[in-house]
Amino acid sequence: MLEPSNNNELPAIPGKRYFTIGEVSDLCEVKPHVLRYWEQEFPQLKPVKRRGNRRYYQRQDVIMIRQIRNLLYEQGFTIGGARQKLAGSEAKDDSIQSQQIIRQVRTELEELLHILKT
Repeated sequence: MLEPSNNNELPAIPGKRYFTIGEVSDLCEVKPHVLRYWEQEFPQLKPVKRRGNRRYYQRQDVIMIRQIRNLLYEQGFTIGGARQKLAGSEAKDDSIQSQQIIRQVRTELEELLHILKT
């Protein structure tokens, strides 16, 4: 995730549901044409498109853009390297979440088995 020290340099994300490309540009200190380019390069970044093909970003999109910005500008990753890093972290998060679900289901099944035995 984004380092807290880097997050302090950027403006706080307001409590809105949707943001225009101009607002995201200001919040992440990245020009709009760069945001459009990153949409092509990072499959995780998919803003909602409404009438007139206007982009509306959600809070998780803004956070993802800040992560991408941090990887590229602060940590010196290439586009390909940042893409791999983000894909790897998503796979790791999915794996951890899957393990937690499996543990919970197993515990519930053991409780049911105990109830059935008594």
